[in-house]
Amino acid sequence: MKLSKSIKIKLTSVLATGVLMISMVGCTTTKEASLDKLVITHVTSPLNVPSIIQKNKNVFANEFSENGKDIAIEYAEITSGADQTQALASGDVDILYAVGGTSVVSAAANGADIKILNMYSRSPEAFCMYSLDENIKSAQDLKGKTIAGPVGTNLHQLLIAYLEKAGMTIDDVNYVNMSIADAKAALDGKSVDAALVAGPTAYKAEQQGYNLVTNGKGLTDAVIAVAVREDFYNEHKEEVELFMKAQENVNKYMNENYDETMEIVSKELDLDKSAVEEMYKQYDFSIETTDADRKAFQNVADFMLKTGMIEEEVKTNELFIK
Repeated sequence: MKLSKSIKIKLTSVLATGVLMISMVGCTTTKEASLDKLVITHVTSPLNVPSIIQKNKNVFANEFSENGKDIAIEYAEITSGADQTQALASGDVDILYAVGGTSVVSAAANGADIKILNMYSRSPEAFCMYSLDENIKSAQDLKGKTIAGPVGTNLHQLLIAYLEKAGMTIDDVNYVNMSIADAKAALDGKSVDAALVAGPTAYKAEQQGYNLVTNGKGLTDAVIAVAVREDFYNEHKEEVELFMKAQENVNKYMNENYDETMEIVSKELDLDKSAVEEMYKQYDFSIETTDADRKAFQNVADFMLKTGMIEEEVKTNELFIK
């Protein structure tokens, strides 16, 4: 089956035997009990350390191989949250390995089959809004300004929450949908007044002396999750359990091999190791779903309903598989 036309996905396939293959062909989960390939999203931005380490060390492929599973791992590089959930719904992707809370809620509100498997990260202070104009110091200063950032993401929520605190709405600014990288480029080129950025891109803006308008502290919980379709989970529970075990191994490697982890990530993102170490402090990558995480997701849903981002109430506790 072909990939949805609105989604451009770069797929790379890593066989459990370690052989690297490149494929531009999407796959759709079949109804068969056996599973010969698993398509997961692979996004390195803003600072998705587990994804970088997992792929570098072939952790998922190795876990399947060690348990007698001849399953190829394919990576779908989709940066847009809306495109990620669309790919999951269409069957082009089996597991969203790092999807924002706003994207999960939006998909659920639109009737998509999406369930939260566990957590990926939390990092409110890593999500920021920068401008070139030092006179932009408050939400009121943004009135009528052009702001770039990815729609349906934690950054989108940050902007709306920031405006709301000043009694403003998204209609008071000119919001342009752009990826984090494109938003930063637009700010560099002075074609926008402010950019919503995160991770290394935010760090670079700071190093360039750009004006920090706000970060996400107190505005967004910045919860990132791992999500699946419920039907896929029910059909392939054994494989999903192995996937989650591999997630634990990724985190174990990160904790036990800090220096090497920092070196791998700095090379992948073309950043100084010291920069990665500084940003890494802003992230909590534990995969366990806590009561605070569950509350954070409901806060996201309530906020989205209040601000008109979704039209129907979503009870997020029903979205968790475990």
